[in-house]
Amino acid sequence: MVKKSASKLTSALKDNKKTGEYGAAQITVLEGLAPVRKRPGMYIGNTASTGLHHLIWEAVDNGIDEAMAGYADTVTITLLPEGKVSVSDNGRGIPVERHKVSKKSALETVMTTLHAGGKFGDGGYKVSGGLHGVGISVVNALSVWMRTEVKREGKLWAQEYKIGKPTSKVKPIGKADGTGTTQIWQPDPSIFTVTEFDWQTIIDHTRQQAYLTKGLRLNCYDERDPKNKKSYKFYFEGGIASYVRHLNNGHEVKQEKVFYVNKSKDDISVEVAFQYMTDFRENVYAFANNISNPEGGSHLIGFRTALTRVLNKYARKNNFLKEKDQNLTAEDVREGLTAIVSVKLPDPQFEGQTKAKLGNAEVRPIVESIFAEALEIFLEENPRDAKEMLGKCLLAAQARMAARNARETVLRKGALEGLTLPGKLADCSSRNPKECELYIVEGDSAGGSAKQGRDRRFQAILPLRGKILNVERTRLDKMLANNEIKSLIIALGTNIGEQFDLEDLRYDRIVIMTDADVDGAHIRTLLLTLFYRHFLELIREGHIYIAQPPLYRVQKGKEVDYVYNEEALDKLKKKYGIVDADLVVEETDETVETDEEETVVDKKVSAKVNMQRYKGLGEMNPSQLWETTMNPATRLMKQVTIEEAAQADQTFEILMGSEVGPRKKFIQTHAKSVKNLDI
Repeated sequence: MVKKSASKLTSALKDNKKTGEYGAAQITVLEGLAPVRKRPGMYIGNTASTGLHHLIWEAVDNGIDEAMAGYADTVTITLLPEGKVSVSDNGRGIPVERHKVSKKSALETVMTTLHAGGKFGDGGYKVSGGLHGVGISVVNALSVWMRTEVKREGKLWAQEYKIGKPTSKVKPIGKADGTGTTQIWQPDPSIFTVTEFDWQTIIDHTRQQAYLTKGLRLNCYDERDPKNKKSYKFYFEGGIASYVRHLNNGHEVKQEKVFYVNKSKDDISVEVAFQYMTDFRENVYAFANNISNPEGGSHLIGFRTALTRVLNKYARKNNFLKEKDQNLTAEDVREGLTAIVSVKLPDPQFEGQTKAKLGNAEVRPIVESIFAEALEIFLEENPRDAKEMLGKCLLAAQARMAARNARETVLRKGALEGLTLPGKLADCSSRNPKECELYIVEGDSAGGSAKQGRDRRFQAILPLRGKILNVERTRLDKMLANNEIKSLIIALGTNIGEQFDLEDLRYDRIVIMTDADVDGAHIRTLLLTLFYRHFLELIREGHIYIAQPPLYRVQKGKEVDYVYNEEALDKLKKKYGIVDADLVVEETDETVETDEEETVVDKKVSAKVNMQRYKGLGEMNPSQLWETTMNPATRLMKQVTIEEAAQADQTFEILMGSEVGPRKKFIQTHAKSVKNLDI
């Protein structure tokens, strides 16, 4: 029996030689930094804007690591002409002596070898953000040119590289005072689809890092345009307490004094700051070694556990809670809370390559004990703030009960009515969520075209009547009284609030499809506010999309082009040799029929070309809507993502909050960048 099996295996191997062999000869070994250039996304996320800026973060993290180790107090970022960038610090400087294993300079080893650095033990760094040792060598690999300068031992040492390979030896080029490292590089345009650094992105990231490293000076200079140089300098003695004040700027606060504690235990440093607002939502950000952990982890669990336990204990002791079985829940104490939880530890264990969640079990009890002890003292020493905090939590508890009753009513209604919803959901026939799509459409007219033009097997249509409720400053119980929102919740199937369950999502893609005008943009913003505030996991897991309907239909003879933006239209005009003077607006009797109404269409015509401007989805007939916006083979869609949670949160607050001043300033600042505003 064994011999027979072995014979079959031998035969299979012989057959394999005839087709596609897979043996040692088929194993490719990429030397040096070649793997980085082969698969850059594995190391920097992508080759677009995020990956481009990740190069700067890698270099900055090295300087911050020096600061956390107590050897540096200043890091400087400078954007230079020709797409170059410089990052320098006044730390110890990368060692330049001969490395005993590589037989080359330690500097060259660090710059040209993956997993080479001082962050793998042996006393180089006690605490570090860049723990995988691939940082600066990856920057080198993805640059057409790079230069490293090190001030050390009274000398200025330097080495240059081309596409990750040294063009000279490490050598002293002069004398130097002090110590430090400067990295200058030019990203490779053959690797990156975006090569221009965004000033605002750099400012926002740098500000956050300055808050997280108390006492660190972070300087930013933009010298790309000699006539328009810019600079920002960040220094926060208050650390994350200053960060909380920054996040709450413009909000009404319930608690006058910001809580702050910074203590260490068993080589783990714990820093926590928080303040309550009058708002309904929670803004809590967790960091481990200055790395953002959007999914939290053991440090966030420790913080939340201690917060609920200590506030309940204080409330019962001071008769805020009188009934024996009455307790504040975790949801109650988190409403309106703005908090930063930052830990620094020698060996962080992150779940996932993106470091989204901290997994060290030993961190939870340390955070819990340090924070609980400090919070008990804070409440006793600040009774007025304690009273405001507990009043806010008790109000949240009352609202939670009202929301629970409202939510149960919605779910009961959905169960009784099945899928015959007030919003006229036209469901798809497939029951496999992985292949299903839900189009949220503005109005009955567009809904009629979408229903007729869709693929009924996997595309569902939910028309919305008018503009949904702005949920930015609305409690859940009031929100659930809105018919359009109720319809959407039932259609999604995930439930909402504390009972939200992503596993019950009925559609893998939720597509917002609105007109390309001011009203459409407003409805889209209202829907995005709803998803961001109450269905954040749908955005994080990549389920939310925005449809991109065309702005124009251009026909020359039998050739038809759909145009999605003004830039593409200009190119098409050049292609056909059209000038605006040749085009006239012609009133026609042509109508587009939908199941609800008829819409008269305006056209611009010339002797050669017919150009139609779509001001709404309802102006397209079903076949056009399918061909341009709903057909997976030809459509364009934008996936909604969150790169900077704090920045996204602040933007939603500005746009959709009750304060007029910040919104007016935002509009004035960005007015010039708005193109073709349709009023």
